Amino acid sequence: MSHIYETIILGGGPAGLSAGLYAGRGKLDTLLI
Repeated sequence: MSHIYETIILGGGPAGLSAGLYAGRGKLDTLLI
């Protein structure tokens, strides 16, 4: 099953987690790797 994401964030460090937080607040369909 495939899924299309609006945002893909590579890296789970402080910057990646912060980007994921803001993407979640913006209701973007996000993949955090």
